[in-house]
Amino acid sequence: MADIIRMPRLSDTMEEGNIVGWLKKVGDKVKPGDVLAEVETDKATMELESFQDGYLLYIGVPSGPVKVNGVLAVIGNQGEEYQGLLDSASDGTAASPAPTAEDTKPAEQAKVEKSATSTAAPKVEPAPASAQDAERLKISPLAKTIADNKGIDVHNIKGSGDQGRIIKRDIETAISQPAAAKSSAQVLGTESFTEVPVSQMRKTIARRLGESLFTAPHFYLTVELNMDQAIEARKNLNAMDGVKISFNDLVIKSVAAALRLNPAVNSSWLGDRIRYNQHIHIGVAVAVEDGLVVPVIRHADQKSLSQLNTEVKELAQKAKDKKLQLAEMEGNTFTISNLGMFDIDEFTAIINPPDACILAIGSIVEKPVVRDGQVVVGNMMKVTLSCDHRVVDGATGARFLQSLRLFLENPIRILA
Repeated sequence: MADIIRMPRLSDTMEEGNIVGWLKKVGDKVKPGDVLAEVETDKATMELESFQDGYLLYIGVPSGPVKVNGVLAVIGNQGEEYQGLLDSASDGTAASPAPTAEDTKPAEQAKVEKSATSTAAPKVEPAPASAQDAERLKISPLAKTIADNKGIDVHNIKGSGDQGRIIKRDIETAISQPAAAKSSAQVLGTESFTEVPVSQMRKTIARRLGESLFTAPHFYLTVELNMDQAIEARKNLNAMDGVKISFNDLVIKSVAAALRLNPAVNSSWLGDRIRYNQHIHIGVAVAVEDGLVVPVIRHADQKSLSQLNTEVKELAQKAKDKKLQLAEMEGNTFTISNLGMFDIDEFTAIINPPDACILAIGSIVEKPVVRDGQVVVGNMMKVTLSCDHRVVDGATGARFLQSLRLFLENPIRILA
């Protein structure tokens, strides 16, 4: 009996998914575990697997956005009638009945190619290629998406997949190679622009942070910390065999220790109540191609600096590879956003729900400071705490920053 395949809810905040491309076509035999399509959610690009055994009889949406629970496809016995099943779905996403697999194979393929072309980012100067070349081009949907985002001309890439199919690895290799010299001739005064569809991740970032900024009354507290001792401590730690510590690791460890002393900051506004968390799960903002994700370091106060370093690196790489699992992005009780590596001296961050606070970290800057009545060079770093005034008051936030200063300016305290 035929079964309807619907868009699953792949994350807790997902309202719709974007079909990047189908890896199976109408008429293909499928079995449980086969990947049917690639779906872009608000947090990552994920694979849609089949749980049925049969043939792919119908594809409702070749590419583009689909609401959660919308009809995606039909799987059943070869030649089985399924239009009545689509009619009874009554969700408005079912299309007109599709002919048999053999009759519609070219049309279905053309439909996918046409939709993929319409959703790809328009280019001002598209790479020249004949229609015949385009028809012969074999490329996976994920590879095509990456190539479009990076502006890579896939017609000049030799595929290493089956039958010369261009796959993700080929695009990554092309990106890592020096770009070919391009003509610098331009027509002066020509206006141009590029528009790209908003990704599911960017939509969610816009919605969640918009809600945070305009519903949570933010206020900001900024202090400047002397990082001389932290620099010395990091230098001594990294001189040890097998140990590699970053300033971000010191910040995470110090924040965790400060939260243990100031539990009122480790809290959440829940509308009719305030939750004070006894556990400390620190979210670390990571910039990725489509926006920003926040992997979570669980029980950060109980981990060593080397453990923090290893975990942050692993999660950051998974975030950039779009391989983070939902469980690795949930449960944060406090968030850190660090732009110091980009030479940003100071900034304010928008609170990451459901947290009550987020800490913005600037770069370490050499500047004159007064020490023991003498003007000397100091290594100073500004940090800004964004607070939800419904939960955290000014004095509470100030005490947290005093504790943070104590640990970062005397890092031996977090190592004891």
